[in-house]
Amino acid sequence: MQSTLFPGVRLPLVQAPMAGAQGAALAAAVCNAGALGSLPAAMHTPESLERELAGLRALTPHPFNVNFFCHSPPVTDPVTEAHWMETLHPHYQQWQLTGQDMVPGPGRAPFSETMAEVLDSFRPAVVSFHFGLPAPALLARVKAMGSLVMSSATTVEEGLWLQNHGADIVIAQGLEAGGHRGVFLHTDLSTQRPLAELLPTLVQSLRVPVLAAGGIANDADVAAAMAMGAAGVQVGTAYLTCHEATTSALHRRALQATPPRTTALTNIFTGRPARGIVNHAMQSLGPMNPEAPAFPLATAAMAPLRARAEAAGSDDFSPLWAGTNMQGCLSESAADTTRRLAKGFDTIAS
Repeated sequence: MQSTLFPGVRLPLVQAPMAGAQGAALAAAVCNAGALGSLPAAMHTPESLERELAGLRALTPHPFNVNFFCHSPPVTDPVTEAHWMETLHPHYQQWQLTGQDMVPGPGRAPFSETMAEVLDSFRPAVVSFHFGLPAPALLARVKAMGSLVMSSATTVEEGLWLQNHGADIVIAQGLEAGGHRGVFLHTDLSTQRPLAELLPTLVQSLRVPVLAAGGIANDADVAAAMAMGAAGVQVGTAYLTCHEATTSALHRRALQATPPRTTALTNIFTGRPARGIVNHAMQSLGPMNPEAPAFPLATAAMAPLRARAEAAGSDDFSPLWAGTNMQGCLSESAADTTRRLAKGFDTIAS
């Protein structure tokens, strides 16, 4: 199948950006296999992003996507922070930690003028956003680079908002998708729908192309999404166990567990709902804990617990991001994963 969705990209297949589990190597391998590789930028500084983009350019001549978050930076609330530390105190005691072990910091930064300056030197073919879109002036700057703009919608309301505010492509993020929910117009999780419900309504409601994301792990899933009207698909979880990914050994083991482990939405690791594999932290604190500080401030207090547990070989406090369908998590190259998924487009074409 020859795609017209992204100029210069053979397949309408996007590797989802996965901060903390990949760098330029995975994105380049996907690009070289004929799909659109993505580089997550939310956890980069301007300097580290410039280095990563230079490395990506050196690894592939093909178009690629760079992804940013669009959240509003929160104001630290000492009362909320104190309550959160009180909630975590038994776990700190268990792992012989104190508040002195916590290193404050946001962990993830929204798109900014400084990051736009870095992008200007590379002018990526595609720039994608999570949690809405940047301010109009910043978005105009991205479009002036010649980049296509994508963003995630979890409801029809969000899809229409994105279309009306300048998105060229909307990603339908089904409830099955791993990682952070793209929800941005409200905080009501009862509005979140499975891909099979969300995708057709977005396709029917929007003028712009719609990508399908969530629970897509093999060629049959790709074919099913395309049959529902998707212009292409975005896949993340299946790429987490590729050779080129930087996914930790603990995370890989959880993704490939037999029988498969369950997933749930949780806010305890970052302060914002995200789907991950259920572990001790989610069970003991509750997957959605009202005491968790605003995104991304919750990360700081969880980080020492994660580091201490992982050093002991435990994933008890690790954010094990994953979608509901982990059947595609094979130990193979990103090129092999891309070719395996691409067979779903051949089914539609025939």
